Amino acid sequence: MKKDEIMVRKMTMDDYAKVHELWMNIHKFGIRSIDDSKDGIQRFLTRNPDTSVVAVSNGELIGSILCGHDGRTASFYHVCVKEEFRNQGVGKTMVMHCMKALEKEKVSKISLVAFKDNEVGNSFWKEEGWQKREDLNLYDFILNKENIIKFNC
Repeated sequence: MKKDEIMVRKMTMDDYAKVHELWMNIHKFGIRSIDDSKDGIQRFLTRNPDTSVVAVSNGELIGSILCGHDGRTASFYHVCVKEEFRNQGVGKTMVMHCMKALEKEKVSKISLVAFKDNEVGNSFWKEEGWQKREDLNLYDFILNKENIIKFNC
């Protein structure tokens, strides 16, 4: 497969079913029922209309990145490339499209989370010069009614 046969373009809601199917077929890929639902992705793309991308080869969706920002720092979510299209520049091309979109929006930093056991992803980011942070801890809080009540007590 030649690199020039692969097209990277902005993700739209019309891509959701194929993107979700891609996610479900990526080894050790984790999604969240609310945030990654059709409604959740609709909210994300409405808030970040020009920064998320998909890669397509001969009509087949082969990669995606959800990319959003708060005006200062961007985040990459669900960066994935279908296994048989890896090591062909697809991930790097998608990242570059996101970077250009973020540059237009004057965002100067990108963060991402890669699971520790994601050897393929961690290798990719390291090879591309991304810096692994050792100086901070990552905390999550699931925002639901039960946890909010518990937090407020």
